[in-house]
Amino acid sequence: MGRSRERGWPATPEPLPVPVVDNHTHLETVVGWRAPGWDDERADHGADEGGEGPDLAAHLARAAEVGVTRMVQVGCDVEAVRWTDAAVRAHPELLGAVAVHPNEAVLHAGVHEVAPDGLEPDPQPWHDLPLDEALDLVATTARGNPRIRAIGETGLDFFRAGPRGRAVQREAFRAHVALAKELGLALQIHDRDAHDEVVEVLLRDGAPERTVFHCFSGGEDLARLAAEHGWYCSFAGPVSFPANEHLRDAARVLPAELLLVETDAPYLTVHPLRGRPNAPYLLPGTVRALAAARGEDVAGLCATLARTSQEVYGSW
Repeated sequence: MGRSRERGWPATPEPLPVPVVDNHTHLETVVGWRAPGWDDERADHGADEGGEGPDLAAHLARAAEVGVTRMVQVGCDVEAVRWTDAAVRAHPELLGAVAVHPNEAVLHAGVHEVAPDGLEPDPQPWHDLPLDEALDLVATTARGNPRIRAIGETGLDFFRAGPRGRAVQREAFRAHVALAKELGLALQIHDRDAHDEVVEVLLRDGAPERTVFHCFSGGEDLARLAAEHGWYCSFAGPVSFPANEHLRDAARVLPAELLLVETDAPYLTVHPLRGRPNAPYLLPGTVRALAAARGEDVAGLCATLARTSQEVYGSW
């Protein structure tokens, strides 16, 4: 019983002294997350219509209790794009980002190859939609909803793509870059095992004015390059993992005005809660880890993060 509870939703952390923005979260997945501990959450924070756990309003309220008062909801498969479009219209705490994730792009393109991750492709019914039509859905959604403020997450994931898939990812990434520039929106980048190639596309095609490396995974060299070009770097739970000194080194060399923070919920839960489901209410742990790495006052960092988030995404 004790072990089961340890895999459920973590306790609410100490509130932050100044409200901040979770600039990258997947709430459509958070509200559907099934993990031990749902019964406790239903009693404490409400249940969804299926009785399986906290619903969206309950998650937003729990986040607000600890100073995470605004979020950027990221929809990066076709179902999540539609969910995001509706959610950001209904909830003033949310702005949106939409895209076809690089790994989704491969499946929409009908590419079936085993990548370095060793996993067989697992296409779902929605992947029957051709890639060009999926990209059209992203563009139509972004054009039609003024609360969509970013294109993302898009980029390259070479851990989960072989040679054919990488070619598809690259072209989809370029299409998203062009769309973000056309619409004057921020760009949120997914970069896994592809730092050099992501930078090459940005430099060749021209990065949007507000470009964000979501869940920054590089070291000092990439951080310095980002700073040189004015690209933002968003840190998630991994900055707190004991083994990730390279992320803390990167955070230290970045100008404060290029820092952002995120949960990437329900993934990448902050240390020592790794392995348990993540949600925006757990962002304070990452903020405090980032402040400790940089030797900064938590309240001062919070104020800077909030100001930068509004510069990137506009007013909520």
